[in-house]
Amino acid sequence: MPSHRHIIVAAAVATSLAVGPGLAVAAGTGTSGAPAHPAAGAVALTPAEPFDDIVASAFGTVRSPVEASVRQQGKAAAKAQGAAAAKANESLAVGLGVFGISAYSVRALTWINSDTVPVDLVIDWGDGTSDRFNGVDKGEAAHEHTYSSLGQYTVTATVRDGAGEASTNSVTTATAGNKFTPVGPTRLLDTRDGTGAPAGRVQPWGEIRVRIDGNGGIPEGASAVALNLTVVDPSGGAGHIIAYPSGENRPETSNVNYTAGQTVPNLAIVPVGDDGYVTLFNRGDAAVDLLADVAGYFNESESAGYTAVGPTRLVDTREGLGANLGQVPGWTSFPVQAAGLAGVPAGARAVALNVTVTDPQSDGHLTVYPGDRQAPSVSNLNFRRGQTIANAVIVPVDASGRIQVLNGAQGASDVIVDVVGYYGDGGSSFVPVPPQRLQDTRNVPDGSILSQNYAYLRLSPSYRKFTGFVFNTTVTNTQADGHLTVFPDPNSNEQYDNGTAAWPVKPNASTLNWKAGETVPNLVQADPGPNKIIDFMNSSGGNVDLVVDMFGLYLDF
Repeated sequence: MPSHRHIIVAAAVATSLAVGPGLAVAAGTGTSGAPAHPAAGAVALTPAEPFDDIVASAFGTVRSPVEASVRQQGKAAAKAQGAAAAKANESLAVGLGVFGISAYSVRALTWINSDTVPVDLVIDWGDGTSDRFNGVDKGEAAHEHTYSSLGQYTVTATVRDGAGEASTNSVTTATAGNKFTPVGPTRLLDTRDGTGAPAGRVQPWGEIRVRIDGNGGIPEGASAVALNLTVVDPSGGAGHIIAYPSGENRPETSNVNYTAGQTVPNLAIVPVGDDGYVTLFNRGDAAVDLLADVAGYFNESESAGYTAVGPTRLVDTREGLGANLGQVPGWTSFPVQAAGLAGVPAGARAVALNVTVTDPQSDGHLTVYPGDRQAPSVSNLNFRRGQTIANAVIVPVDASGRIQVLNGAQGASDVIVDVVGYYGDGGSSFVPVPPQRLQDTRNVPDGSILSQNYAYLRLSPSYRKFTGFVFNTTVTNTQADGHLTVFPDPNSNEQYDNGTAAWPVKPNASTLNWKAGETVPNLVQADPGPNKIIDFMNSSGGNVDLVVDMFGLYLDF
């Protein structure tokens, strides 16, 4: 039986961040003055590998060869006598392979050997249903099936000839989709005090394992976990943290980037190793402390699916939107009504947010938690005095649909909260993919994104019903303060090809913020829109380079 766990690293769920004061506003935020078509400086990006091949890598195949068939002798042969009867249609056999094609659907490939044709084929899908195909020839054929529920199933193929001779073969497979169960927020790891691991910094090029199974409200058998990872006060130099399933090969992508002295958070969705752990690898020159706070887990149970609804601004204390006007005082929390607004239904179980702090008067952190609980000893967003920084947050809502936001600092700060989606009944299933670097503009001639311009990433059409992509977006070689906004492009491939594409209108949101000279990553859940083209708008006074890594996708049935 195959393992139910995924074996690759998936990314955090995050989207657009609020624009901090003093940052440049992108061209194209309105129609006035916007170019009629993409400027000459717009960068056309395509995945470094064929996109359909990248997606196909998310769906593993379980095979049982023809040689593994189990022969079932027919009644006629059983009554007959002699060697000739025993060898009746002795080549009759069936091979079977099953692989996922969507969150709930699989394709079964059969290979039939037989001395005589036609034969009959029956596929039992393991959910109480079966399909019968009469009068088929030997050779290869494909058949598809959609399950009504996520889970593991045993698929059995039986081939039978006209004399009643039969052969069967079976494999056990699992649907590719995963649904989300919110828990916490609960701290699973703090190397400063020995929570979840021996106390002590993670050394350069060192690693630490975090137990997931049976920890922090997570049951055994979780496929992936949503963790807020925080790097605390690197001793010197720069580097990044790679989160991946324990026991698997370490990928080349990153989850949290840091430089000397920074305290940096980032949300990650990490598949769990077969031993129930995830590994955090410190790829850099600094010793660091690491924190890991759990927000929920994914598995094959029918729990909460994801639905994108934004980005939509719920709170901006600079304007008095959704909260009192003015900065939030230190060590003060305020409520936010999250469900029942901005497309989030009253029955939502958790919300996906982007939370931004801007112009804080002292170092500190923000903590986001359900509205009916006491503030936990965790952090979602760490900041320095005067910094504008954002992070993705997944947080359960209380029975009334509320959350709380705590300013865990001595000084006051402005807080911005954007809702980007929710987890609840129905919704899309998450499917992790092997980490892939889709594009790096440093490797593209003239690939840097010009000031107030954009890059557009073309993702090939597919029969799969994509509803979102999980990316890690990183800006580097930044020349001026600014922000990046990731959003669906309104144009089609044909419009770009024939020169009729219109300049895309940027929403009033951003995905990550930076100061000149900084390298800043953020994980984003990107809405592909109807055309499967995603824009990356550089709202700054200088050029930037962009790195895009893909970690997962969302699918409907």
